[in-house]
Amino acid sequence: MEDLQPENTPETKWKKWFKRVGIGGLIFFTLKGIAWLFVFYFGAELFQDCAGK
Repeated sequence: MEDLQPENTPETKWKKWFKRVGIGGLIFFTLKGIAWLFVFYFGAELFQDCAGK
């Protein structure tokens, strides 16, 4: 008898997404997230400098 698992478990959703996107997509989205963190950090720092003058 086969071991059947439901298709909607979180583990299978992650595996399916990862197979679709791949390593390139994972690297892209990671770098994109880091870039946005820099934008928010340095953008806020820039506005603080402008308000202090």
